[in-house]
Amino acid sequence: MSEMKGAANGHYGLIARFDDGEALLAAARRVRKSGHRRLEAHAPFPLPGLAEAMGFSEGGGALSIARIALLVGAIAAGIAFLLQWYTAVIDYPIVVGGKPLNSWPAFLPITFKVGIFNSVMAAAITMLVKNRLPHFYHPVFNEDDFAAASANGFFLSLRGGDGEKLEALLRDCGARYVRELTL
Repeated sequence: MSEMKGAANGHYGLIARFDDGEALLAAARRVRKSGHRRLEAHAPFPLPGLAEAMGFSEGGGALSIARIALLVGAIAAGIAFLLQWYTAVIDYPIVVGGKPLNSWPAFLPITFKVGIFNSVMAAAITMLVKNRLPHFYHPVFNEDDFAAASANGFFLSLRGGDGEKLEALLRDCGARYVRELTL
């Protein structure tokens, strides 16, 4: 309920700056352990263990990008094969060079190309959707000091939640400062 009330008055969440990567990693673990799930970490270089601290898993769950791509590719290839078969055997049967109407090896190149193309497109679209891209605006861009995230800044942004409780937790984790983000 507090998230909905906060969103109505322009409150997005909090942003905290840390002095180094280890402090950011420890803060991400503590905030996640406290039950808050809507957080993002911003660092100038990859930090080993940060993805696990943020709650990301290697497998991707039941609907991983690979499974979706395989499923879409198989369905598209099956449809392409059936369309060629229907056209050559049922709809417009023409005997070419004495070959049987159901000459399935002739259907394989198109079936393969359609399957691969649709697998690649499904993987790309699924990756963009799962990464919530394109994301043209984010409230952290309003933070004056956030440009340092690409040089020497380590930031943790939290969306919604109880602002006072989260602010106290972030300060306890060793944040240099904690500020409110507004929409």
